[in-house]
Amino acid sequence: MAFLQTILAFVVALGSLVIIHELGHYWVARLCGVKVLRFSVGMGKIVYSRRFGPDQTEWAVSILPLGGYVKMLDAREQDVTGLSPQELKREFTNQSVWRRMAIVAAGPLANFALAILLFAGLYMYGEMEPTPRVRAVAEQTAAYQAGLRGGELITAVNGEPIQAWSDLRWKVLQGVIDKTPIKLDVRRSNPGPSGGELLDTVSLPIDALAAQDLEGDFLGKLGIKLARAKAVLGKIIPDGPAMKAGLHEGDLITSVDGEPVADGIAFIDKVKAAPGKALSLTGLRNGASFTLSVTPQAQAGKDEQIGVIKVEMPMMPEMILASSPPLQALAKGAMKTWDSSILTLKMLGKMVIGEVSWKNITGPITIADYAGQTARIGAFSYLSFIAFISISLGVMNLLPIPVLDGGHLLYYSLEVLTGRPIPERVGAIAQRAGIGILMTLMIVAMFNDIVRLIF
Repeated sequence: MAFLQTILAFVVALGSLVIIHELGHYWVARLCGVKVLRFSVGMGKIVYSRRFGPDQTEWAVSILPLGGYVKMLDAREQDVTGLSPQELKREFTNQSVWRRMAIVAAGPLANFALAILLFAGLYMYGEMEPTPRVRAVAEQTAAYQAGLRGGELITAVNGEPIQAWSDLRWKVLQGVIDKTPIKLDVRRSNPGPSGGELLDTVSLPIDALAAQDLEGDFLGKLGIKLARAKAVLGKIIPDGPAMKAGLHEGDLITSVDGEPVADGIAFIDKVKAAPGKALSLTGLRNGASFTLSVTPQAQAGKDEQIGVIKVEMPMMPEMILASSPPLQALAKGAMKTWDSSILTLKMLGKMVIGEVSWKNITGPITIADYAGQTARIGAFSYLSFIAFISISLGVMNLLPIPVLDGGHLLYYSLEVLTGRPIPERVGAIAQRAGIGILMTLMIVAMFNDIVRLIF
């Protein structure tokens, strides 16, 4: 069932992005007066088609689902000698270079427009997300050196306000890629008698990260982890060590064997590390302090025995509904799309010069896997995934590689500069080179997909 859901999620995502991309070409071609002969979803042999409209455009579905195309009246591909002067005016190469550039650029721009609208809709709808509050920070980490100790709420990165943990991760990633200093505005508890919160700014050193660290939990490597709920006990399992020791639901555990407990995860770690060993727990119950002893029951773990006391531990972090009004959401959607596009280009550049691994190139297998995973999580995650893939599709198509839209835009830009189109022989050689580059990238992507699948 999960496999079928993955395939369906992949087909829906890729199919919708291909349709939007090709509709961009189609709409602008029609606006420019160019005759469109065929609109195909998929490549290769046509398996179904119908003709519509005054031009009797053929709308088709082809056998290979990876891609699509818009076929226009083009003297380079069809014999146009018998056409009337009126029809020849609608031929693609008879259009001005600016119209040709608009038609070619319309596909990637349609993908960017889709991403903006999806992000804007998601920002307006909003979703419960973890707040950017920091867990206890380990010593000898970049975050500790910067002055973070744990419990701080990060409110802005380099002066830009953030609402959720995902915002923090995104802004820090941008700073790391750009190799720019990162300043965090934080709110921390005031330890003084007046209480309340203190506002502070810390500078986060990023030289502690290597390029390959970006492929994993780079925030964790800096020492920044998401704060979890305090060690408040949930349901007590009957006849377990916790019940026998006299623990109650709602008890807040503050220390184990005299060592402070930061949160529920820290408490679980201490219990797991002590199978069959008595632990002295100090905590609060209805505002009153208590101390008691509990001996975790030994249980087989993955590699060794672990301790359990049979109690449920609520682990949900502090959450916030991150949402924005319509105009602000649209602006945020446009900025997110722009930032994602620039970040993609920078990552590609770092791959070329060797600063980032080529393992980051993914193919259809990985994309399908992510499509299935996000679809199972929910509509919000799935639509976010589609928006990011739409951006990637737009950026990749704008790369100046012959065969892609960006390659054609390069040709037309040279035509603007020189006043004449590039020679056919040069174009043919460039086309073969472009196909070679794309095939190489596809082989690398498929290899990475297979390696991820096996290992």
